[in-house]
Amino acid sequence: MQRNPYLSWIFLFCLAFSNSLAKQAPWVMRIRGIPANATPPSYISPPLKTLRYFPLSSGPNNCYNINNVPSGHYAVRIFFGLDGHPNFDNEPLFDISVEGTQIYSLKSGWTNQDDQVFTEAIVFLTDGTASLCFHSTGHGDPAILSIEILQVDDRAYYFGPAWGQGIILRTAARLSCGNGKPKFDVDYSGDHWGGDRFWSPIKTFGQGSDLATSTESGIKKASNAPNFYPEALYQTALVSTDTQPDLAYTMDVDPNRNYSIWLHFAEIDSSVTTAGKRVFDILINGDVVFKEVDIVKMSGDRFTALVLNTTVAVNGRALTISLRPKEGSHAIINAIEVFEIVAAESKTLLEEVRALQSLKSALGLPLRFGWNGDPCVPQQHPWSGADCLYDKTSSKWFIDGLGLDNQGLRGFLPNDISRLLHLQSINLSDNSIHGAIPPSIGSIAGLEVLDLSYNFFNGSIPESLGQLTSLRRLDVNGNSLSGRVPAVLGGRLLHGASFNFTDNAGLCGIPGLPTCGPHLSAGAKIGLAFGASVGFLLIVICSMCWWKRRQNILRAQEIAARGAPYAKARTHLSHDIQLTRHYNHGNARTAAENGPSLLS
Repeated sequence: MQRNPYLSWIFLFCLAFSNSLAKQAPWVMRIRGIPANATPPSYISPPLKTLRYFPLSSGPNNCYNINNVPSGHYAVRIFFGLDGHPNFDNEPLFDISVEGTQIYSLKSGWTNQDDQVFTEAIVFLTDGTASLCFHSTGHGDPAILSIEILQVDDRAYYFGPAWGQGIILRTAARLSCGNGKPKFDVDYSGDHWGGDRFWSPIKTFGQGSDLATSTESGIKKASNAPNFYPEALYQTALVSTDTQPDLAYTMDVDPNRNYSIWLHFAEIDSSVTTAGKRVFDILINGDVVFKEVDIVKMSGDRFTALVLNTTVAVNGRALTISLRPKEGSHAIINAIEVFEIVAAESKTLLEEVRALQSLKSALGLPLRFGWNGDPCVPQQHPWSGADCLYDKTSSKWFIDGLGLDNQGLRGFLPNDISRLLHLQSINLSDNSIHGAIPPSIGSIAGLEVLDLSYNFFNGSIPESLGQLTSLRRLDVNGNSLSGRVPAVLGGRLLHGASFNFTDNAGLCGIPGLPTCGPHLSAGAKIGLAFGASVGFLLIVICSMCWWKRRQNILRAQEIAARGAPYAKARTHLSHDIQLTRHYNHGNARTAAENGPSLLS
């Protein structure tokens, strides 16, 4: 089989390329995970030698955000891989989400099914990025061989009024009837706007129930917009037999879901020459969805493509498509497509996602938290430590609680926490967070609980906390805070609020804490310190001036004294004494014996 040789804004890449390459590529963010040698699980997998896998130690959610994606309609295909390392689970099971919506869960035995070595979805990408996430479920480490993103027609697979940007179509099955080889659209020389679909071959629906037929004649109306099916798809078919006039195909599906079903027909049987020769009903799970289908009549001619589409709700775990002849004894079908209709999840407010990413960096959140992708969706895999609430008015999720107590956090609390405007509860207790309490917390109007106990916060309690009129519990016990507790907070204690300021040696000003001395504002403290510094500097300068002046006075007195008559006599006398001592140096012994000399 060939793989896609063309580009209609397409990515086909192995996820094991280096981070340095990722930095050079403008369309993909930093690569995570661990590179390893790949074992493609199927011959339909891209022939790549490397993959990336994501151990649980890197967190339960691992995502790729591909940037600079033009707005449009895309087929997204993710191929799974296997690692031959002896400690690696040879069949990992994990979940996949696209744009915050879970589209697939790998099932046991996927390595033995060609059409299960990848998952595919048709999705609208409108914000310039494509977010693809892999979620651990505790059954081995997710391993990804490649990702493909292929642009398709904006109205591809339109199935009715419910179709649109809020809908994702996950490929559940795509069958080429009567064909013996798996093929991509490119193998059929299909139009690239079809998205290079993969067609699984099916030679029979059941032993002895049908016969394969084919033609080399051209098929009209096949590669038409918006789906652009390859012409060769309609050149093979399955036809029912005399012993089994009904054609029936059954597949396993997830229960309680809606499915979009696309049935492909072309009258390629030479025995059917005109309309009315082959007429049949189409039933899905026993209910007639199309009555008296006449391919020649409905398509306009023989060797002309006809596509029928319907949407059905399936409550059980099986989907059965039946063709029941009404005129003529046999039914015919060329291809089948089944898509699960998935309602796209509403995302979290972008401003709050950015605030959480800032918080993640500032607090030094461990990798095991896996804060990647969207905090609230898919709902099966929300971020640990962040509580989400859905706002029906804006159709967005927001964060209403942070529970990161006792997690070994060692960073600081950034001002960006105030961008989480919907927070009602913050619990960061029992960590090693240092620095000041950001005054910006006072702007989170709905905050009811703030627990910062047993950390290393220092500085004063911001006056802005007094603006939190909904605050009913505040715990800053066990920190290194100092200064006066805002009077407004002290007054709240009289109205049933629960505040704990203990074990902070420097706090004062409310009952239960020491009495504060004269209270100075921060500006006054700075002014006082500045004044003291200036005063000290003036004292040093004055002292130096006094000392120099004193030295000058002493030197002047010495010079004046040397000029007086008595001073001169004393000077001459000293000179004579020195000369005498020098003269008598050789006679020192005699002089010592005779006693000291008397000078006059």
